[in-house]
Amino acid sequence: MASTSTSSISLRNNAPGTRFPSSTTSKLLHSNLKFPLLMPATKATGIKSSSATRYNEAVIDEEMDKIRRLQNGSDVRGVALHGEKGRTVDLSPPAVEAIAESFGEWVINGLEKEQGRVVENVRVSLGRDPRLSGASLSVAVFSGLVRAGCLAFDMGLATTPACFMSTLLPPFAYDASIMMTASHLPYTRNGLKFFTRRGGLTSPEVEEICGKAARKYANRLAKVSTMLKTPPERVDFMSTYAKHLRNIIKERVNHPFHYDTPLEGFQIIVNAGNGSGGFFTWDVLDKLGAETFGSLHLNPDGMFPNHIPNPEDKIAMALTRAAVLENSADLGIVFDTDVDRSGVVDKEGNPINGDRLIALMSAIVLREHPGTTIVTDARTSMALTRFIIDRGGQHCLYRVGYRNVIDKGVQLNKNGIETHLMMETSGHGALKENYFLDDGKPSNLNSILSVSLAVLMEMEFKYCSCHLLMQFLILCLGAYMVVKIIIEMVRMKLAGSDDGIGSLIKDLEEPLESVELRMNIISEPRHAKARGMDAIETFRSYVEGGRIEGWELDSCGDCWVADGCLVDSNDDPAAVDAHMYRAKVSDEKLGQYGWIHLRQSIHNPNIAVNMQSMAPGGCLSMAKTLRDKFLVASGMDKILDITQIDKYARTGLVK
Repeated sequence: MASTSTSSISLRNNAPGTRFPSSTTSKLLHSNLKFPLLMPATKATGIKSSSATRYNEAVIDEEMDKIRRLQNGSDVRGVALHGEKGRTVDLSPPAVEAIAESFGEWVINGLEKEQGRVVENVRVSLGRDPRLSGASLSVAVFSGLVRAGCLAFDMGLATTPACFMSTLLPPFAYDASIMMTASHLPYTRNGLKFFTRRGGLTSPEVEEICGKAARKYANRLAKVSTMLKTPPERVDFMSTYAKHLRNIIKERVNHPFHYDTPLEGFQIIVNAGNGSGGFFTWDVLDKLGAETFGSLHLNPDGMFPNHIPNPEDKIAMALTRAAVLENSADLGIVFDTDVDRSGVVDKEGNPINGDRLIALMSAIVLREHPGTTIVTDARTSMALTRFIIDRGGQHCLYRVGYRNVIDKGVQLNKNGIETHLMMETSGHGALKENYFLDDGKPSNLNSILSVSLAVLMEMEFKYCSCHLLMQFLILCLGAYMVVKIIIEMVRMKLAGSDDGIGSLIKDLEEPLESVELRMNIISEPRHAKARGMDAIETFRSYVEGGRIEGWELDSCGDCWVADGCLVDSNDDPAAVDAHMYRAKVSDEKLGQYGWIHLRQSIHNPNIAVNMQSMAPGGCLSMAKTLRDKFLVASGMDKILDITQIDKYARTGLVK
């Protein structure tokens, strides 16, 4: 059987630069670039027998499923390089090309529907983190966009918030943007995040795009020939984005003595984890007068040699803490790979992430907007709820997933419930700045939103609702959150306080126990999602039916557990991307002492089990009850690997 020929792409001159205006892909993306067809040759056959026809149909179905399984909630993620044990490459250039083409068509169709006419010269930008697979997959993205009829623009090394902002800030204002990243996942992985001027795409929208891409991919099994005869236009957006962030800090601080350098006298440590966040040091902090000596891992390196670029990573936090203490710094910042999440370390060396970061942001936001509602995912602690309520705020628990949390905030604002902060324990989230009248027209706009509003109005958007304006900040929270923390730090200093930002959360209680365990789903990949959903729904029925003593499905205000987790009882409920439930756990002696949360993972074929307890031994008791009263009693131990649950229930050891 003849093998399919392949052609290769030159990777010369592809070392990542240390500044964003690099020439990495501008040198690489000359005309007539090709990428290899990473497809088994046996799939492309010319046999015409009926058995061969049925075989080829089965092969095509399987190849289409591979593309569909690349969907990861509202993103696309997969294995892009060999080297990960037990995993094969599935995010290949042909797959990426088909997805990019389908996204381009989706953007064009949406604009034509919105404007009621044929549109031309639809402009789409692409940014990427420093992963090794980024160069060849960028070619595939550009090829797919050109196939769809779009004009492609290469931002080079960039961040997720910057890609979104490139759809709003002039003179760029692209119709859509793609960020190529797999966030904190290993160097072998990569992925795509999609944006329009209305924000990030939803899970159903990405599912639609991947479905169309699967058909394109299957139709090209026999032959793929992709060439870039016209290279994309290289643009330097990051300089504009950095200036935008600097202006926010200058205008919000409004320093009485040195307006242009409001960070003079402050030392700030940045740990970029060899991802895309180094720009924040030299293009934002340094230019505002801060001392950044001692910062860590600023140069992009797609192998991530020092630690996982993740603000939740213990090594990342420990290294940042050590640098803060060694240099007597005022603040430490940890970015994830694509800078849509961050964590901080206060001047005392205390890590601030997870619930502590949400509490810090809540304290800042509640000072500016007393009484506002704050939306978080349902893995946050009971202590965080008390912290928010004690400061006059309202706490709304919602489904895990940053899009779920953000969309909940959008809906609450639409319903007239002022909601200024939406945040997941992972650090993803959104802020809504309250500068709008009821008719959606701008009133008393500050510099953060005025430029983007002007762009939207110039482009004759038919409405400028709370939903649209809030989307402006949805994926800016990684860098923008740090900006707000820095502004608060400077304001406290100007007011005569030397306590530092850590003092804002000094009375936040920590849960006595907090445990996360996983149960793998015993199934073929194509059936794993359905089996996981069945397991979660069975858990719901057991708790609702009173079959687990002391366990009760959790509730929050006017929300109730239904169709997933704390879903609103409205006429148009949000689509459920992954099923999950949280149960309150009580006994006669202690009352409610903790909670347990079961969640179907959208990343992998497993179910995550989170537990928190304010009583000693509470998590161990919950694990035993979960194992005996639910998993074994219901027979779910036959479709779920409960090894971790059983080991923890017997020994109290997580690993």
